[in-house]
Amino acid sequence: MTSIAVVAANGKSGKLIVKEAVDRGFDVTAVVRGDNHTAAQHAIIKDLFDLTADDLKGFDAVVDAFGAWTPDTLPQHSTSLKHLADILSGTQTRLIVVGGAGSLYVDPEHTTQLADTPNFPDSFKPLATAMAKALAELRERKDVRWTYVSPAADFQADGERTGKYQLNGEELTLNAAGESIISYADYAIAIVDEIATGNHIGERISVVRA
Repeated sequence: MTSIAVVAANGKSGKLIVKEAVDRGFDVTAVVRGDNHTAAQHAIIKDLFDLTADDLKGFDAVVDAFGAWTPDTLPQHSTSLKHLADILSGTQTRLIVVGGAGSLYVDPEHTTQLADTPNFPDSFKPLATAMAKALAELRERKDVRWTYVSPAADFQADGERTGKYQLNGEELTLNAAGESIISYADYAIAIVDEIATGNHIGERISVVRA
C-alpha cells in the first residue's frame, strides 16, 4: 500500500488531496498544526517547521500543500520548502509540491513567465514571485526526489471534479476550449496519479482541465 504524508493537510488543496488518496486506497497521514479535519487515517500534529527526518521517515511520498498569502509570510514559501527538502535529503521519499501557475512560461524559449505578462493581476504578483523563487531554489537540489506541480492559471477551489485533466510541462498550455483552468479536485487527481504512476523526478509539470 502506498504511504503518503500531506503537509498542511487542513487547507483546501490539502484536504482534497487527502480525500483523493484515501479513496484510492493509500495510507495517508495528515500533517496539521491543530485538529485533523481531513479523511486521513493518521495525523502528525506538528508545525511544518518543527518536522524532523524521523517524522517523515518511510513514506513513499510527502505532499507539500503549504501556502502563505500575507506579505510577511510570503518568504515562507522558500523557507518551508527548504526545510522539507533538507529533512528528506538523501532518502527515497518523493517530495511532491503543490505549486503555482505564475512561473509557467508563455514562450518556447522559456524567457517570459506568466507573472511577467501585462494582464497578470498585480495583486497576485508578490505571491507568484515568492513561489517562483522557491521553485528556482528547488531546481538546485539534486539530493531530493522532488516534483513541482503547477496548476492552470484559473485554479478553482470550488470547481467541479470532472475526473479528467491534461498533463503538460513547463509552458502554460490551453485546453481544447482555449482555457487555462482546473479545479482543486481535478488537480488532486493529478497529484495522486503522479505519486501512483508518475516519474517526473526533478521536474516541474503542469495540469489543465481536459
